[in-house]
Amino acid sequence: MNHNKGFCYHVYNRSLYGKIIFKTNDNYEFLLRKIKDYINIYELMMISYCLLPNHYHMLIHLKRDNTLSPFIKRLFNSYTQAFNKQNHRRGTLFEGSAKIKQVDTDEYILRLSEYIHMNPVKAGLVKSAEEWPYSNYLEWIGKREGKLVSKAFVKNYFPDPKVYEEIVNTSSFEY
Repeated sequence: MNHNKGFCYHVYNRSLYGKIIFKTNDNYEFLLRKIKDYINIYELMMISYCLLPNHYHMLIHLKRDNTLSPFIKRLFNSYTQAFNKQNHRRGTLFEGSAKIKQVDTDEYILRLSEYIHMNPVKAGLVKSAEEWPYSNYLEWIGKREGKLVSKAFVKNYFPDPKVYEEIVNTSSFEY
């Protein structure tokens, strides 16, 4: 399938059998470092992301055609190899290939970002999105500096970060 520049894509996957794929803070931080390394190589822009113990979500904007699949393959092959080595195991971590859905409207992008950022709350891991360190929610609301967010994108939709914070905190999103 072709993934074209100028479009956003929701990328997500679950662990095989619901197993934990991020056992330590170092596991999360390793994957985030790899994302930072590869996102520039593949000319992608991160809109929103959330890493959870047994799955992940990313909303990515493409700056160049057909870079998304190679990015995902390289990223998660690297992570799987490192995780397997660390945990003295072999084999896949995920339920097959990553799922990729094109996101084609501004409303969908914003609702999906809200959904992604609220995922740890929905999973019962934290009481508020602000408490989860493995998403870029804190960058969206201006409470943490980070490189895995398009500040221009966020500012275009939410010149005042408190507006997005209020949306998320009063979310009635159906999960």
